[in-house]
Amino acid sequence: MTDSRQAISDLRERMGRSIIGQDAVVERLLLTLLCDGNVLVEGLPGLAKTRAVKSLAHNLESEFSRIQFTPDLLPSDITGSEMYLGEDAEERFIFQPGPVFANIVLADEVNRAPAKVQAALLEAMEERQVTVAGQTHKLMPMFMVMATQNPIEQEGTYPLPEAQMDRFLMHVFITYPDDDAEKSVIRLVRGESNAEKSTSDAGEVSPIAQSAVFEARDEIARVAIPEPMEDYIVSLVAATRRPAEFSDDLARYIQVGVSPRGSIALDKVSRAHAWLHGRNSVTADDIRAVINDCIRHRIILSYEAQADGITTDDVITLLVKQVAVA
Repeated sequence: MTDSRQAISDLRERMGRSIIGQDAVVERLLLTLLCDGNVLVEGLPGLAKTRAVKSLAHNLESEFSRIQFTPDLLPSDITGSEMYLGEDAEERFIFQPGPVFANIVLADEVNRAPAKVQAALLEAMEERQVTVAGQTHKLMPMFMVMATQNPIEQEGTYPLPEAQMDRFLMHVFITYPDDDAEKSVIRLVRGESNAEKSTSDAGEVSPIAQSAVFEARDEIARVAIPEPMEDYIVSLVAATRRPAEFSDDLARYIQVGVSPRGSIALDKVSRAHAWLHGRNSVTADDIRAVINDCIRHRIILSYEAQADGITTDDVITLLVKQVAVA
């Protein structure tokens, strides 16, 4: 095992100790980080979405910031703004960086802010820079946004348009833990509460260095993806664009298929998944393991699918059954 793989494995283990019953979410956060992407996490309140990204930032050598999206938020509250220093100052204006200038950014309830604010964040995600008063400011080399959405309480929200959703590498659903995990969560929080009263930070384990992430990315870039696996990815995406060629049900349920960003995401994330599990070559199992998170937000369902109660995940399950591995 390489040093970088061991470091990422240690990071995953540390996060798993504080995020009980959400192993899939922990893995998806790490995959997003390793692929230099951004992730949208959707789940009910209280399911450790914020705790997960805080655990990642705490255990990784990084700068963390949290933005609570609200209807009165302004783009400058995210990107930063020019501050006037006065007539006597050598420079009358100086740029005051906003919370987006961090390594790991939590965009909490991203659908509660209007479109102009969402666009400011998504521009930073896509371009890795912000432009204020005609000046361009680069973001940090290691940069990841975890945005969250609440699937209920849609009153007073501004849903992300499909074109903006497409910019997230993955869209992850987080669900309730099982009963045993729930009991462990209760015990963990109780233990943390007692520990805060009785111990200090002495002896705390050092965070994983950022260099391990960059080394891991270099190794992932060298993970092989055989041509039959490339054909498999292309076929899966093609089935969402030309569903009638594969299945009558797919043709009824899919209105708009996956964009080329979806193909790129499947390629990137499947290679990272293979690397994370100790393999140097992508298999069909790697692709199937990540396909839901990579394309569920890139498929637009028809009215017929919505009327029949068919979800995007149902369509993806049917898609995987219909498309054969070359």
